[in-house]
Amino acid sequence: MAEQTTSSIRIEAPPAAVMAVIADFDSYPAWAKGVTTADTVATGPDGRAEKVFFALDVSPIKDEYTLAYTWDGDRQVTWTLDEGKMLRALDGAYVLEDLGGATEVTYRLALDVSIPLIGMLKRKGEKILIDTALKGLKKRVESLA
Repeated sequence: MAEQTTSSIRIEAPPAAVMAVIADFDSYPAWAKGVTTADTVATGPDGRAEKVFFALDVSPIKDEYTLAYTWDGDRQVTWTLDEGKMLRALDGAYVLEDLGGATEVTYRLALDVSIPLIGMLKRKGEKILIDTALKGLKKRVESLA
């Protein structure tokens, strides 16, 4: 990934429980702010999504796009933009570290949009997306635990 934004959060659940929520794309509209649709387009041999179509409405970004996912057990998932309208690039990862009953989740994100944005605004947008996603993930996982 090129320039990226990174943030971490501690979730009071084991990595497998955290990854189960991350992999449950059908539930994203219930907890991932701005995600109005998340449909699995292709599934890998392990049953996890390989491609997911999203509709996102988070000002100033309103877009429909498809992400391609690569899974590394319950330790990491990475994604890249397969196709999008407004987005030109959306590369990211959730990296999970087992803390013995809890999990540290690190979210890395690099995005590029077709409208001109100065780097500082792009990083600020990434930070807002990451912080919102991590807080939503934490709330969702801990409510299911």
